[in-house]
Amino acid sequence: MNPVMKNILISSIAFALVVLALQGSFDTVGKHYTETSLKRALVTFGVARGLNAVISVVQGTEVAMEPAGVGVVFTPGQILDPVNDLVERFSWVMLVCSSSLGLQGLLLKIFSSPVFTILLVVLLGLVLLLRWWPRPVPDAMRVVVFRLAGLLLILRFLIPLMAISSEGFYSYFLESDYRTSSAYLTETEATLGRLNSSKQVEPATKSESTWYQRLQGNVKGVLDAVDVQKNVAALQQAVQNLSEHIINLVVVFILQTILFPLLFLWLAMKAARGIFHLPWPMAGN
Repeated sequence: MNPVMKNILISSIAFALVVLALQGSFDTVGKHYTETSLKRALVTFGVARGLNAVISVVQGTEVAMEPAGVGVVFTPGQILDPVNDLVERFSWVMLVCSSSLGLQGLLLKIFSSPVFTILLVVLLGLVLLLRWWPRPVPDAMRVVVFRLAGLLLILRFLIPLMAISSEGFYSYFLESDYRTSSAYLTETEATLGRLNSSKQVEPATKSESTWYQRLQGNVKGVLDAVDVQKNVAALQQAVQNLSEHIINLVVVFILQTILFPLLFLWLAMKAARGIFHLPWPMAGN
């Protein structure tokens, strides 16, 4: 490519980047996706904390009943104990993921500020000026301006590009798992809440009741026992796959909020290193 066409191409790219930086639409989309991800993480964190609280309460609850005069006491904590620690650790993972998204939002706000935008425009303007300047310019000046402009470009557009790419990855690959597992956790929390609201069945006093009342009380006790057994069965069914759904959510949020940003950080470092190791002729005409 001859020098004139090369300068025209570089000028077109620089002009497009300046317009994109000044317009702010790219930043707006990135900010929207970052806030959406943060809200999703905070909602999941709230569900995790609520589930942990309900499990802690239910573990210390005894459901007592006397079907047909036979006393039975059931302790739900026996079933919930294996998943209690997992739910608590899951809530800490969600706190870390929420903090990561909050940090991304802060960095997006800083790098899209007018100060960075104006500095980027000035540096890109200097790049174009040095490309089109007809008189000889010291190579050291060209290289310094070129590298600073490249570094600032990375900082300026890294976070919104990461937010948009991360949300796209979530929509195509993770959203279905998130919705299914999140709904399961909410349903499990409601099931445990209903179990916790179960009350002890008090039998009628024999001395103050007729044979018909005693028979009616025994029938009621049997029906209550069946209800409790249904709750127990529902509880066992609810916690059976709880660990699997928690792991699914951990994978979803770690991929989106930790591994994906680390991947972009690695790519940004590679790009920055490439800029600072470019041969000097690349910055010239």
